[in-house]
Amino acid sequence: MPPAKVKITVLKKLKTEEVLQQYGNNVEAECPLWKLGTEFVSENINMPAGFCGWAWADIQRDVAHLALGGDFPWIKQKGTMVSSCTDGLRPVLFKLERM
Repeated sequence: MPPAKVKITVLKKLKTEEVLQQYGNNVEAECPLWKLGTEFVSENINMPAGFCGWAWADIQRDVAHLALGGDFPWIKQKGTMVSSCTDGLRPVLFKLERM
């Protein structure tokens, strides 16, 4: 049985104003790559076209877990996970859903 597809939705862009002011060097306050609500689909546990490679490196293990039928017991809805890009200055949350 092939892996399930996983829908990836941009859920929230977090602001870290104090950290950004202290450590940032001419960077925008929010990640400019993402628009809230943008959706991607991972097939065969592959990074979707147009997806950020840095963010993929952070969320791909959760995508793989869902694609292979796993669930996360601390998440209310089975087949779902909230994962994030670990950019410390401009983190982004993604909703992952097994399709």
